[in-house]
Amino acid sequence: MDDIADNHDRTNGTTMPSMGPLATVPDTAARRAADSRYPAPAAKHALPTVPPAPLEPSAAARYLLAGIRIALGWIFLWAFLDKLFGWGSATPPAKSVLNGGSPTEGFLSSAKGPFSGFFQSIAGGLVTDLLFMAALLAIGGALILGIGMRLAAAAGAVLTVLMWAAVLPPTNNPFLDEHLVYAAILIVLALLGAGDTLGLGKGWAATSLVRRAGWLR
Repeated sequence: MDDIADNHDRTNGTTMPSMGPLATVPDTAARRAADSRYPAPAAKHALPTVPPAPLEPSAAARYLLAGIRIALGWIFLWAFLDKLFGWGSATPPAKSVLNGGSPTEGFLSSAKGPFSGFFQSIAGGLVTDLLFMAALLAIGGALILGIGMRLAAAAGAVLTVLMWAAVLPPTNNPFLDEHLVYAAILIVLALLGAGDTLGLGKGWAATSLVRRAGWLR
């Protein structure tokens, strides 16, 4: 009888020889923690996962992007100079801005596609001409100097997309032409900081004005 009582007391205590290693753990949560069949609870204070650092362009890539930036800037700046002085590349002298010509009338008056009515209605207008010439000068200058790349990319993308919309559908493609490619390249140049190489981008970013207003970067 004493042995039975003794065994009964052991089963209610902390030793249970007949139930294996878990018999020494009376609490249910503790049993689960000790049993390999149950996964361990997740740590409450796990360290956040650090995202990988963005890839930096190599030196060759930076110089290539800078060359593309300057070339694209020259396209915009040359269009401004040719329309202003009528140097005969795309604008004859008689139709230059200095001789009273309109830089937008010829292109927008021949607009086609779903937006032709809108573009033809603003063709040759004073506000349209001023905005167009100012955009060409500002975008071209900013790209060549490497400053204000975000603004230049945004303005250039808007301008080229509008020019694309004025010629829908393009002559040699169902929907894609160089205007959309220019817009995409401008955005890539701004995202990759192409103004810092062979440009004044770093010095521009260090000015107090740009530090206060990052969108001018």
